[in-house]
Amino acid sequence: MIIQETTLQGVWVVELSAHPDARGYFLRTFCSQEFDRHSLNTHWAQCNMSYTSVRGMLRGMHFQKDPSPEIKLVQCVTGVIQDVVVDVRKDSPTFGRWLAYELSERNHRALYIPAGFAHGFQCLSDDCRVSYQMSSAYDASLTGGVRWDDPDLAIEWPLSNPMVSERDSQLPALSHI
Repeated sequence: MIIQETTLQGVWVVELSAHPDARGYFLRTFCSQEFDRHSLNTHWAQCNMSYTSVRGMLRGMHFQKDPSPEIKLVQCVTGVIQDVVVDVRKDSPTFGRWLAYELSERNHRALYIPAGFAHGFQCLSDDCRVSYQMSSAYDASLTGGVRWDDPDLAIEWPLSNPMVSERDSQLPALSHI
């Protein structure tokens, strides 16, 4: 497991090492000792999985507000996604900046997303399963988000004309949160 910093403070790429044999491979998706070594969260209150059947579907950009913000560890276990994070911490020097990483069942990459970041992804293949470990339990009263197509963010999504849920299509621009 290799944990690498990114250009956005608190966001880390986790490169998972597959150990293959004749049966397939073994993969460690989390190690508290490795995460401790980088001062990352090691307590996961909730684990979730999403399934998206259609290539081009876009989910996001979501976050959970104070007093119970979420730290997330995200991995694509089936298919391929373009995973995007946006810094929504108003006092941050990188407020409004975003990063994107391809996560897939083949590259064994995970993304560690700290509190204060909106998160979303676009499916680059059919049948995507995304696993999320969350530091806080989901609280519907604290959900927040920003528009995936906010012109001030100018996120470069790989596929044009994505399918977006009604809820996600009505999220506010970053300037309105």
